[in-house]
Amino acid sequence: FFFHATSTRAMVLEATILCLDNSEYVRNSDYAPTRLQAEADAVNLLAGAKTQSNPENAVGVLSLAGKVPRVLVTPTQDLGAVLNSVHGIKIEGEINICVGVQVAHLALKHRQNKHQRMRIVLFIGSPISVEEKELVAVGKKLRKCNVAVDVVSFGDIEANEEKLAAFMGAVNKNNNSNLVTVEPGANLSDVLCGTAIFNQDGPAGGSGFAAAAAAAQSQAAMQGFGGDMGDMGDDPALMMALRISLEEERARQEAQQRAAAENPAARESTGDVAALASDAPVTTTEGAGSADTSPAPVDPMMLDDDALLRQALALSVGDDDDDPDLAAALAMSMADHQDNATARDDDDA
Repeated sequence: FFFHATSTRAMVLEATILCLDNSEYVRNSDYAPTRLQAEADAVNLLAGAKTQSNPENAVGVLSLAGKVPRVLVTPTQDLGAVLNSVHGIKIEGEINICVGVQVAHLALKHRQNKHQRMRIVLFIGSPISVEEKELVAVGKKLRKCNVAVDVVSFGDIEANEEKLAAFMGAVNKNNNSNLVTVEPGANLSDVLCGTAIFNQDGPAGGSGFAAAAAAAQSQAAMQGFGGDMGDMGDDPALMMALRISLEEERARQEAQQRAAAENPAARESTGDVAALASDAPVTTTEGAGSADTSPAPVDPMMLDDDALLRQALALSVGDDDDDPDLAAALAMSMADHQDNATARDDDDA
């Protein structure tokens, strides 16, 4: 199965610096599992989204805390280098936004492709200690240099609200900057997928885009950490991409079934697809005396990892009935996955 990003917006050529909050405050667990890990997952997904939107985009990483803000990776098209830098980040000290933003701007000024627009994405998960007037002065400087800034505020939201609002008012130019607030307990990656930081045309069509970004991020992670796939159930980004894809596929099949009910001529083709999908080991509901063999609607968000993979393979078989070789290959892959799952269960026993 494959993920395809569908978007009608123009491809924007950008160089982006992702600024992480690695202060002592991100040890808190009000965002599961910790602020730092939730932030790192969102950064990985955002880096994949940036590189997927335009293959010539460049992404860099900067840590805001420590003795001085430090550029971990200069703007690059190598997604694996970005993921490795995020994986090895250390927690230390407090953040310095003013200095960190200016260091990020300096790194963007030395980008290789001068045609790329400049953008900084700030992840702020700790109290801002600098004065509001300093933030406003830095924001005006960035605006003058045509640098767009996106801010993701989480953790100490209320304490930073006024300062961030003043900063965004100073840096925003023609609505090129965005401020996103993530409440405690929410998932940073899920919230960002529906914002203009991921899709500058708004949340419409963002699910397919986010799924493609997650798949790209997962593939780069596998390449960057030795190329060993291991158990795909251990990759939360890939699991999220599968769930998004299954949601879209289920909605498409339900639309086909409604159309078939209204149009008798289309019932036969819809029934063939349902019959082919029913050969896969997915959960079905059989009423007494009913001849309906179509799969019962199952919420992909409630499936475990093995069931999720099986249903994704079953849907892939249903979509590719015109290619018997591909259908056979998918069926063999699904059988191998079942054997591996059985072996794991036996080992656990």
